[in-house]
Amino acid sequence: MTTAGRRPHSGRTYAFSLRRLSLCFGLIALVLLAAGTALKAGVRAADDHPVAAVALGLLALAAAVLVRRRRVRVARTSAPGPSAPGDVLTPDAIVPAAPAEESLAVEGPLEAEEPLAEVGFEAMSAEEFEQAVADLCRRDGCRTAEVVGGAGDLGADVLAVTPDGQRLVIQCKRYDAAHKVGSQDLQRFGGTCFAVHDAHIAAVVTTSEFTEPALEYAAQCGILCLDGQALATWASTGSAPWTE
Repeated sequence: MTTAGRRPHSGRTYAFSLRRLSLCFGLIALVLLAAGTALKAGVRAADDHPVAAVALGLLALAAAVLVRRRRVRVARTSAPGPSAPGDVLTPDAIVPAAPAEESLAVEGPLEAEEPLAEVGFEAMSAEEFEQAVADLCRRDGCRTAEVVGGAGDLGADVLAVTPDGQRLVIQCKRYDAAHKVGSQDLQRFGGTCFAVHDAHIAAVVTTSEFTEPALEYAAQCGILCLDGQALATWASTGSAPWTE
């Protein structure tokens, strides 16, 4: 246990020894003596045989260079590459990555939704028919188009806003071929489309046909009438009837 203000010793401590010091100096003296003796012998040999001494010196130098090169080559080939996140990648350790294969599979053509021109409007329910008419409005650029038909709709089945900002009110009549839209249907719609729903454009869309009195009333009030044939043309050509 250490007290505050004192730093505990780390590591080992060695006591001074005169014997060890004397022995160390003795070994140094012997090494120096042996080196001096070898140097004198070399000088004498060089004096007696200078060519042999130079040749031996060159051979010793060449051997030292070869040993040095071999050590460098072994160190390069045997050095392990970095395996931990903290290792540093050197240029020699970087291996070019193989070209990546295409990872995204080529998908087939997207299946388009069933074209509205091929939809059998006559086979739809009344609710489905109203939704299909709203879809046509959205397809042709209406900002909004929602189905509002139901009890208390006061003649409005689809309310939309055309691309140029006009309020479009549509009444949908999914009738069979034997049931035509009569003048009374148009009169009920004409009494609410402008006064109640504030329509800029009012239209009646049917899968059937209109009677002559109904068409006359619609012409007097400015109501668009789209029968089954006009509806099919709208669905196939994409020409919005309110632009005509």
